[in-house]
Amino acid sequence: MSMTSTSLDKVIDWFRAASPYINAHRGKTLVLALPGEWLRSELLPTLTHDLTLLSHLGLRLVVCFGLRAQVNDALALSSYPSDIVAGRRVTDEHALQAIVKAAGIARNTLESQLSMGLPNTPMAGARLSVSSGNYVTAQPLGVHDGVDFQRTGSVREVHADAITALLDAGHVVLLPPLGYSFTGDVFNVTVNELAASVAIALQADKLIYLVNDLPVDEKGQAVRQSSAGRLEQLLENRSAKNTECGQTHGCDLDGILPHTVRACVEGVERVHLLNSNDRNALLCELFTRDGSGTMVTANRWEHIRQASIQDVHGIIELIEPLQANGTLVNRSREQLELDIGRFVVSERDGMVVACAAMYPDEASQSVEIACVATHPRYRGEGRADQLLSHLESQAKQQGFTLARLLSTRTGHWFVERGYQESAPEELPATRRLSYNQQRNSKIYQKALV
Repeated sequence: MSMTSTSLDKVIDWFRAASPYINAHRGKTLVLALPGEWLRSELLPTLTHDLTLLSHLGLRLVVCFGLRAQVNDALALSSYPSDIVAGRRVTDEHALQAIVKAAGIARNTLESQLSMGLPNTPMAGARLSVSSGNYVTAQPLGVHDGVDFQRTGSVREVHADAITALLDAGHVVLLPPLGYSFTGDVFNVTVNELAASVAIALQADKLIYLVNDLPVDEKGQAVRQSSAGRLEQLLENRSAKNTECGQTHGCDLDGILPHTVRACVEGVERVHLLNSNDRNALLCELFTRDGSGTMVTANRWEHIRQASIQDVHGIIELIEPLQANGTLVNRSREQLELDIGRFVVSERDGMVVACAAMYPDEASQSVEIACVATHPRYRGEGRADQLLSHLESQAKQQGFTLARLLSTRTGHWFVERGYQESAPEELPATRRLSYNQQRNSKIYQKALV
């Protein structure tokens, strides 16, 4: 049956409207979190055809896939059920073997689907290269609230250079929810964390999650566009309601929204939440003005800046607990006010959430990094790393060749970032005079090259 003139006009009009987006998306990196349920969904062929189309339109694609549904079924059949606690599986050896087996099957399924090209189109048979590998380093999640998660892990590092090389070569990259440790162990990680970590490491232009329901605002209306800050407030409201009714992770959104916020904060420009039941959601979101799901933007609501006198109170709130337990040396308010020009802060929606200071020594062409502190609620999200890198970059631009710091408890953290332990005798002469022998701080230094 031939297409009517009216229908053809609509197709042409849509194509004209989509053309700016086609141009804008070419060369962009997109990371997709694919739930395990989708691997056996009747919508999978549609999705893989759409991904093939996107690849041929010039998008760089990384597909992270989950396996929870498959592993649940496999363990039920073998009479080896495993617990899901706070959204994560307690992974014993039996569960791990089921996950590894399911990962192989799922990868073959996706590779075969992505090898079909676009049937019944001029692009049928167009070659699409698909690759996978051990590009994720994981570490054990450990024991939380008395629960030993055994072979469940969290993402420690994503080998972005290796993935980027494949994307540069035109490959679609498939990543299972598995990570590998430096000791050769295999760990089960969640697809939601994996996708966010990969998107952050690649500084992807888009991260896409498929969800059962879109987030709603205080009035129960679907949120179609949001800043990360607003979404975090919605997340806090959801958490409070779930706590009141004794629920945790009752909906897939509860496991996805924190990673959505984290991805935006750490450099991913756009995160899209798409309804998993809508076969057209992906193309509609990317190539129409109104989209189809929820688009979350960073809006740079958190940034690093030079501290001002108005920040003294916020810095005091950050460092007081660390001064009380001996991690940081005591600083009076008066001293902070005098030294405020030495400080930089990470500000988030008007709140100082992290700080650090830098004291130059012109005679030795070195700087001392000091007073690195992060609000307890925002630790473990890279802010101290960002501040340290910011100050090191400033020091290099100003011609300093060495960075130095003193620490009583967190030396290992700085060693991981290229610092080496040195002796008090290596301090500049003026700094040796003020070195507190009683605190016995260890000294670390790093060449700025």
